[in-house]
Amino acid sequence: MSPSFVHRITKYDPADRDDHGYYTGAEGTVSDHGPVEAAYLAAIAAFAEASGIDRLGIREPEVTGFVHFGLEPPVEGHGLGGFFPPDLTGYHDGVEVSLPLALELVRAMLRDQGAWCRLEAGDVFAVHVGWDLYVFVGSDRLCVDAVARTRELGLFPEPVTASPYAAELDEPEVTQAADGDFWVRVRTELASRRAVLLEEACVRNAARWHRLTAENLHAVRAVLGPRALLTVWPGLNPDVGAVLAALPEGESVEFVWEAQGGTISHAIVDDTECQQLAGLVAGARAACALSMDLDERHPLLCAALPDNDGVLRARW
Repeated sequence: MSPSFVHRITKYDPADRDDHGYYTGAEGTVSDHGPVEAAYLAAIAAFAEASGIDRLGIREPEVTGFVHFGLEPPVEGHGLGGFFPPDLTGYHDGVEVSLPLALELVRAMLRDQGAWCRLEAGDVFAVHVGWDLYVFVGSDRLCVDAVARTRELGLFPEPVTASPYAAELDEPEVTQAADGDFWVRVRTELASRRAVLLEEACVRNAARWHRLTAENLHAVRAVLGPRALLTVWPGLNPDVGAVLAALPEGESVEFVWEAQGGTISHAIVDDTECQQLAGLVAGARAACALSMDLDERHPLLCAALPDNDGVLRARW
């Protein structure tokens, strides 16, 4: 279910749209980091107040990946600095934040600083920030006063059928819960392989890596983030030179390596960066190269952590 009443809020005058709805006026598509941006935030706050909302849940959080498509360059910390620590602890699916913090997240998204998420309160209220300063606000109420306030702020609230950024729940990528059966399968893999590589993602385009063994399985499980996507890969190859030599020509890979101290790192590289990569991973204990082609990525297992009540709510 989604909120019944959705408005598209922009700075673009509908009078300057062509017959296909495309804006043809002179307004730019980059935030002014000033009064217009402030107007967007004030409009969203007005809709939230009219809907009786003072907290919003973060859904499907992500940060800039190795390819950035935004008009503004990404910034260090993805625009989350000052609100979340560098390791992004607390920035995960399902966490509730205050309305002021939610508005700061909207500001970061308007500025295209790297972070993106849906902000939702069940089927009561939602805020989705799209490309080119298009914002979609949904509510279970008409919010007549908020609509009027948005116009006073110099913006244009237009009723639409639905937000184009609403989550598509018909075919989620991951439907397997990391439940008891999943961990039994992990132990089975460990019994035959002795060690596997566990990729933990609480935020899309950001991951932590763990060398998983029968001995440390319990300790690693204890530190996994809420609703994390867990992907199990074969263990790292101790012959790092062989992994480097086998990098495919003309393709990008995700290179994962374990340093002597046990820290596991990863980088997106291609075959033209072999020399730099060799220097970067000098002295590594072990490594592997994972294809960036989805058809060529074949993990052993993949599942998402359910909530404490056993229900899988993460929409990976």
